[in-house]
Amino acid sequence: MEKLVRELADILGAKGWIVGDDAVAYSRDWLDRYGQPPLGVARPASTAEVAAVMRACHAAGVRVTPQGGNTSLCGAAVCGSEGNVLLSLSRMTGCGRPDPATGTIEVDAGVVLSHLHELLGREGLIFPLHLGAEGSAQIGGLIGTNAGGSHALRYGMMQDLVMGLEVVLQDGTVWDGMRAVQKDNAGYQLRRLFCGAEGTLGIVTRAALRLFPAPKARATALVGLPDAEVLVAFGTHLRAEASEFLSGLEFFCDFGLALALEHVHGLAFPMESRSPYYLLVEMTAGSARVPLEEILEAALTEGMERAWIADGVLAMSKAQRKAFWRLREEQPEGQRLEGAQLKHDISVPPGRLADFIGEAEAVCQAILPGVRINPFGHLGDGNVHYNLTPPEGWDGFGDCGAVFAKALGALAGQMKGSFAAEHGLGRSRIAMANALRDPVERRLMAQIKTALDPQNLLNPGVILSEEQLKQNLSKPGFS
Repeated sequence: MEKLVRELADILGAKGWIVGDDAVAYSRDWLDRYGQPPLGVARPASTAEVAAVMRACHAAGVRVTPQGGNTSLCGAAVCGSEGNVLLSLSRMTGCGRPDPATGTIEVDAGVVLSHLHELLGREGLIFPLHLGAEGSAQIGGLIGTNAGGSHALRYGMMQDLVMGLEVVLQDGTVWDGMRAVQKDNAGYQLRRLFCGAEGTLGIVTRAALRLFPAPKARATALVGLPDAEVLVAFGTHLRAEASEFLSGLEFFCDFGLALALEHVHGLAFPMESRSPYYLLVEMTAGSARVPLEEILEAALTEGMERAWIADGVLAMSKAQRKAFWRLREEQPEGQRLEGAQLKHDISVPPGRLADFIGEAEAVCQAILPGVRINPFGHLGDGNVHYNLTPPEGWDGFGDCGAVFAKALGALAGQMKGSFAAEHGLGRSRIAMANALRDPVERRLMAQIKTALDPQNLLNPGVILSEEQLKQNLSKPGFS
């Protein structure tokens, strides 16, 4: 270990190799549930330095956990055991020039998402990924978790926005897949393999990302709806009437709204009456000639005529649009400030969302009567953040946390959905994946992992347990 420490210090220099108290800030996850003290924090400034670090750690048999903005909710970006090297990409912040003709930009893995948005805004372009942590989330971590966000309905998830990748493998080998072309069928789609791998197969160092022209027309509305069935019905109507213009269909409930209004400064409710559910609708177009407000007003009028919409309001300014979005975006913060909470990241086919919300409430009340439920999320792709607050007067959930998670995950599976919509598995959801996913699927994942990382040096204990990998190595071939 002393030899490795000296070697890493020589490779990275004083700014690039951090030990002792200076490493503490990197060592715990965002929710402060996971993280063991690392041997040190490697902060390479280039792909060459990442490769050198991996070669040194590979030769020493020391494990490496890559870290981006450390906003993972599943403990995926911190060390699972003492003595591992934590590799932070935070110094790799280079951005190329956007190429409007190709519709791409090449960026380093440590670029923060909000900084990319600012850069492209000056060029009349957008990278259409938006999420609550964009002020700290880094491109490499977003790729590693296959992030989705609020505009996945129109633009897809991170795997759909990545055109090319550069990846350092467990032995320091560099794969250069920076081919910024949409059509490339020369074999397996390796770039997609690393999207969602959570740093277990390789360390993403650079990416070629898809860009789009900034919208020249925009229309935004917030509407109140009587129940989840109407929420789904109105969303289906909007997709039928204006699918090519829809960029956001975000929903939340009145309980979540109440928490946000109570705890988060600067929020205001813009309608005359409250409703059980709310839908934030945003349409965008590349041409200013598209009459988006007319299209949206017509859809809202029909919604009112069908008695779907109880109340609604169109954003008349950029400031009002931002205020609408804040009501949706501050849902997690409002619940956090209320106190103890349980987070569940569920997806179901959009047409089953109302069924899930109804059945899940019955499941949760049977487990803990009086539990307060805050479903919110992305109507367009069926992703619901199904978060729970204890009953009134309780300061926690007792021993019910795992029971809730398994029951809700099983319900999502019955509806052909997923218990890990966009947060990934990390360390926290391995047992659930083993219990709820087909053993064939889990074994395929283990085979991919052991093929690319036979020594299990990259982010061990994430996605797959060490025991699963040992079993896979002891049984060569698929069975």
